[in-house]
Amino acid sequence: MHRTVAFRTLGCRLNQYETDALASAFDKDGYSIVELEDEADVVIINTCTVTNQSDRKSRQVMNQAIRRDTDHRKLIIMTGCSVNNHKEALGAISGVSYLVENGQKSQILNIVNSHFRGEMVDPSRLPEDLFGFAAAERTFHTRSIIKIQDGCDNFCTFCIIPEVRGRAVSRPLPDILENIRQVLDFGFKEVVLTGVNIGRYDFDGHNFDDLVEKVLDLPGDFRVRISSIEPDGFGDKLYRLFQHPKLAPHMHLCLQSGSERILLQMRRMYTARRFREITDKIRRQRPDFNFTTDIIVGFPGETEADLMETVEFAREIGFSHIHTFKYSKRHGTRAERMPDQLTEAEKNRRSEIIRLVSEENKRKYRESMLGKTQRVIVEKVENGMAMGYGEHYIPVAFPARGLGWNEWASVKLWSLDDGEDPTVRAKMISDI
Repeated sequence: MHRTVAFRTLGCRLNQYETDALASAFDKDGYSIVELEDEADVVIINTCTVTNQSDRKSRQVMNQAIRRDTDHRKLIIMTGCSVNNHKEALGAISGVSYLVENGQKSQILNIVNSHFRGEMVDPSRLPEDLFGFAAAERTFHTRSIIKIQDGCDNFCTFCIIPEVRGRAVSRPLPDILENIRQVLDFGFKEVVLTGVNIGRYDFDGHNFDDLVEKVLDLPGDFRVRISSIEPDGFGDKLYRLFQHPKLAPHMHLCLQSGSERILLQMRRMYTARRFREITDKIRRQRPDFNFTTDIIVGFPGETEADLMETVEFAREIGFSHIHTFKYSKRHGTRAERMPDQLTEAEKNRRSEIIRLVSEENKRKYRESMLGKTQRVIVEKVENGMAMGYGEHYIPVAFPARGLGWNEWASVKLWSLDDGEDPTVRAKMISDI
């Protein structure tokens, strides 16, 4: 029987990688991938629990899927970090067929096929396999996300991730390189290295810098982008590697706060001073290097002065995008027990301040790139306009001139749209 499957992913790029791999596996097995709003036989919700809002969104998607299942025939599967964090509570909800923790996520296709054969499977009894995903040929993205690591040993005072993703573990280097070779053979032109704490990669004497170097040495016309990384997670070799033409001059370097006092309270493994040294060192060799970041506002005890330190620091570094999180109490973390918890209204106010700084920085950075060239991978074509991202991770639009999805285009950045997230208009080099 021909069956259909729909996916919804919340949270980080690691979740996106795992959903891509699952979708590709279902596609190869003969399932049709449909939208969540369609009448799918199987609905797979890959959840997030990093904040209270993430948990609410995960439950909202789950409830919507249950309400749509009016004849109770859908197979609804919840997986991901919210399942690991709230399995008992979620298990009490009628309408969810299976709860699959992160360790068994790679086996969801086998769980589904066993179910349709009339076999009832207890996912918790399956062996854990964090890296059991095959290379994804069909994905929801132009870029191929590559999982290199899982888990974290840092135990920041605000963070629940070590509890739901486990301790740090690195994927074998030969498996990573083979995964990348396969997706390049599939036709992908950009790979994104991702994990929970990728800078702590450590396999058989190879650290993160060594891994990046070996990826860059692979043959082919492709580029490599580093996903979210901690400032304490790489060595001197990486600075040199950013001179390599395949390594994108963009990095999402996690700050969380520009206040030394708050960083210490968060138990971060670096100082604001060290963070600035890293960005300065990279920009001495690549002045137009694009840094994006995460910032948490409203951490317990954060004063107005602490917030202003973060605001000034963000302006000094010039992050072109800031992903702002309002601090969320996570059960079992040290920060949950800290005094001077801020109100939601105050956290909302501080979040808006950082959002405006991010918008201001974004426009300044993109304006500074006008007149420069970018090599763009076309992600979509609409009404004769091609759209995609250049190596500096700037959204670019330009006349398609017959170009199609996943093709390279060399363009010159020309002008900037209005709005909070302005697209850069460009002209193909051949048209100038």
